Amino acid sequence: MRLRESGMPEEAFWETLFNVELILDRLGIDRRFGDVVELGCGYGTFTLPVARRIAGILHTWDIDPAMVARTRRRVDSEGLTNVLCQQRDVFVQGFGVPPESQGAGLLFNILHGEEPVRFLRDAARAVRPGGFVFAIHWRWDERTPRGPALDIRPRPEQIVAWAGQTGLLEAVGPVLDLPPWHYGLRLQRPGPPVM
Repeated sequence: MRLRESGMPEEAFWETLFNVELILDRLGIDRRFGDVVELGCGYGTFTLPVARRIAGILHTWDIDPAMVARTRRRVDSEGLTNVLCQQRDVFVQGFGVPPESQGAGLLFNILHGEEPVRFLRDAARAVRPGGFVFAIHWRWDERTPRGPALDIRPRPEQIVAWAGQTGLLEAVGPVLDLPPWHYGLRLQRPGPPVM
């Protein structure tokens, strides 16, 4: 199922909207994480930098075959061997990884969809106890150059409430400022730390 208001702009413009390294630093994504699942690879904007930072396999999915093809080309051109990129409708096929098998799940700019609690719950089920679901989204500000309409764009406190509704996740730390246009949340599945 395609998300409402999920179209992608031209790639070169899209890439200017994120300070990817700063975002990953502030979220704390590094070699402590083994396998990670990413929902919505898009152009591979986060896929490649995350794959270079983690110790395991990055499983990444997108419903759009053009996005999957573009990300695969980028992965191949950089010689990365720890990325599994496939077309997948997670609402129909699930997250494609065994339960409690991932160190982290990435839900970037996706929680404006029709079923945010389901996304969070499914991501949490894929993550082992002690693991994280990292969420970023566009700030609730009409001046942002992209992003869904404000009436469906989640505020941080909404995402925290949705995470609580899963019964599997709790917010850890403050809301993170991710300039120029985003905020981020670290949502943890209770349990021993992931190492």
